[in-house]
Amino acid sequence: MPKLIIFSAPSGSGKSTIINALLKQNLGMEFSISATSRSPRGTEKNGVEYYFLTEDEFRSRIANGDFVEYEEVYKGRFYGTLKSEIERIDKKGKATVFDVDVKGGLNIKKQFGSDALTIFIMPPSVEELRHRLEGRGTDAPDVIEQRLQKAEYEIGFSSQFDTIIINDNLQKATEEAGKVIRNFLDRRD
Repeated sequence: MPKLIIFSAPSGSGKSTIINALLKQNLGMEFSISATSRSPRGTEKNGVEYYFLTEDEFRSRIANGDFVEYEEVYKGRFYGTLKSEIERIDKKGKATVFDVDVKGGLNIKKQFGSDALTIFIMPPSVEELRHRLEGRGTDAPDVIEQRLQKAEYEIGFSSQFDTIIINDNLQKATEEAGKVIRNFLDRRD
């Protein structure tokens, strides 16, 4: 069975920064590229940050059973994990790292059980989350409000994750996540 490491967190919690730092540590992991029906932001490229699909393409792939999990995160905006990504990474003998929303993460955990590790990156506070989202300069004020409402909803799922890491210090949070992952990968089932 493939080993899966699942990160979830509200937007702006530092999840991507932590994942990127861990991927540089040669822990035997590779990032799973998610599919989305949203448009690329900034310099994002298809097949690098995401597989960008139209809403119709996404719905067609759902109908074909191509996803391990998917979610309509916002109306008409889908995110999901293609089965082919897990297969691609497992063939290399590496653990698959996911950056997914809370429901997607818990759905993957349900399917893979003890072969999946779920990690929730918790922001220090909703106020700090607002500050980080505004500081990014990538989203309009109404989108930031949407993300903050979603953050409060997502935090409600955190107790269902194997590990919760509070990101009030990026280096400390990254070290803590690395330790949890090494223990998981070293475990013999």
